[in-house]
Amino acid sequence: MVRRFPMIPGIDFAGVVESSTNPEWKPGDPVILNGWGVGETHLGGHAEKARVKGEWLVPLPPGMTAREAMAIGTAGYTAMLAVLALERHGIVPARGPVVVTGAAGGVGSVAIAILGRLGYHVVASTGRPQESEYLQGLGAAEIIDRAELAGTPRSLGKERWAGGIDSVGSTTLANVLSMTRYGGAVAACGLAGGMDLPGSVAPFILRAVSLLGIDSVMCPQVLRREAWSRLASDLDRGKLAAMTTEIGLAGVPDAAGAILAGRVRGRIVVKIG
Repeated sequence: MVRRFPMIPGIDFAGVVESSTNPEWKPGDPVILNGWGVGETHLGGHAEKARVKGEWLVPLPPGMTAREAMAIGTAGYTAMLAVLALERHGIVPARGPVVVTGAAGGVGSVAIAILGRLGYHVVASTGRPQESEYLQGLGAAEIIDRAELAGTPRSLGKERWAGGIDSVGSTTLANVLSMTRYGGAVAACGLAGGMDLPGSVAPFILRAVSLLGIDSVMCPQVLRREAWSRLASDLDRGKLAAMTTEIGLAGVPDAAGAILAGRVRGRIVVKIG
């Protein structure tokens, strides 16, 4: 993701305003930042201080701590954007099950916790069966092996769910789309499995399935604030705590390696200083 060197990584942070020339913010305001190229083209959040544009910030929701905001992080905020997109498309609990791929990861864990609390029947797809108890604790009603979504996609598969949240992409997303019920929708927000989409147009033109693109980096302020407001009300803080571990800055390189190796579940908060 880094576009120039040297670069301080960290695509998000929560902190307190020290000084500002932007009239919307004053010293002492608790704020959150997600995206906008921070950690890619602009020095990132793994530092004791950050200087950013005022229009990149959103206020920390009342009653939420900075640690909780970073336990949610960009992954959880992206998950909420996906839930909002499904809701706008009319995918409510009464429509039927919703599948979540990459279920034990950051996006998947928060998505399951939100959807479960909202009353959805959540189908969690994971390649780590040992995490079944963890996923059920978050709110998953069913656990399926990711192998069920790994084969060569059919043009149309058996209709299994009304919607989905996918952070994997590639063959997994193509299979999810092929198994989505008539009039359903899938929110796509990741590419852990690849950037390609080896499917067919059949789900779109024969079942009226919609593919909803989710971008968290350049997302408009109005959607950002809606997402953080809903996270404050719709995400169980106990479940958030259960999926979160904390490390210091010195632990970031090892944690990054573990994430790339698929050994991390849930969320990691980096405490600076």
